[in-house]
Amino acid sequence: MFFTSLTQWNVQNIVIRMLVAFLLGALIGIDRGVKRRGGGARTDASVCLGAAMVMMTAQYMDIYFPGGTDISRMAAQVISGVGFLGAGSIIVSRHQIKGLTSAAGVWICACIGLAAGIGFIDGAILVTLILMVGLHILPLIEERFYHHSLYVTLYIEAEDSRTASSLLHKLKADGCQIDMYDIERPKASGQPFTILSTVGISRKLKKDIYLKELSKLPGILSIDSM
Repeated sequence: MFFTSLTQWNVQNIVIRMLVAFLLGALIGIDRGVKRRGGGARTDASVCLGAAMVMMTAQYMDIYFPGGTDISRMAAQVISGVGFLGAGSIIVSRHQIKGLTSAAGVWICACIGLAAGIGFIDGAILVTLILMVGLHILPLIEERFYHHSLYVTLYIEAEDSRTASSLLHKLKADGCQIDMYDIERPKASGQPFTILSTVGISRKLKKDIYLKELSKLPGILSIDSM
């Protein structure tokens, strides 16, 4: 390890731990903020610094009040308690869940802060670097796999329940595999029926062409793939 000396309890190490926690949290937050995702630099930096402070407080109590506290218990409280911040960044919109990555980012910022707070700077830096690289590379890999995937989630607006029923029959007749099919009735007259369905398109069909064919069915107002 390169920073084993930082585990020792002195003023210099305390300052370094605080700065490292703040900077690593800010780095993750800036990356999310640039993409207009999550709370941004201030949120992640605050979470990371706060977690580091909890860990340093636990170490302080262990040194000056031996046997009076358990360092691991205080860390566990941070890990479980930061969940409310993550939950606040999750949004459900048009049957889509957004913000899960940002919520995970807030949680991992707390973990990084705990590592920095106890002096495990190597681990804190390495996890930050791996996370930053992963957040940029994984979407590219996912896009390649999803592009060739036969499964698609459809958000459909239909005129009435009969249209929804006929659509279901057509999907089955064309050999499509239906994993989920949920119909939401309109709350007021004149509004369309909404259908959310996860469908595995048959290998015999071309996905893009088949979705255009479905959109031309009688009674189908619109089809969006997610």
